Amino acid sequence: MRRYGSPSIGRCQSSLPPLSLPVIFCGLSAALLLGPAFPASSDPSALGVELNKLESQKDGCRAYFVITNNGVTAYKMLKLDLIQFQPDGVIGKRFAIDLGPLPPQKRSVKLFDIDTPCDQIGSFLINDVVECTGDQGALANCLAEITPSSLAKQQLTK
Repeated sequence: MRRYGSPSIGRCQSSLPPLSLPVIFCGLSAALLLGPAFPASSDPSALGVELNKLESQKDGCRAYFVITNNGVTAYKMLKLDLIQFQPDGVIGKRFAIDLGPLPPQKRSVKLFDIDTPCDQIGSFLINDVVECTGDQGALANCLAEITPSSLAKQQLTK
């Protein structure tokens, strides 16, 4: 009897030629069984960071960020290294903002005051993650987890 697939998958064996219905079923069954073994936070859209709007203030600009934590990780601290570009593309400022704490499966709004007039802000770049911690301490690859977006005319990228 010919075997198709890996014997470690279990009883998924068939004497039918490749791509037959039993072989396809066996592969799909294995994929469904192995799927939950991967952490939910490996999804690139697990942490959405949106620049929602900029609002002029007396001495600068207020930035509204909407953070959507679709993952299972609770972030105690998520400190981002941000670069603010002027409308002409020249770097204006570099600063850090802390978006934490961020509970899992939760959408949050964070406000930050910037001492630059809103009309002097062209865009923001998430340059890096300065610090990223959860309940068990430091977390790895936090920058990869972030999907930036913007509803403002100024863009947020990484």
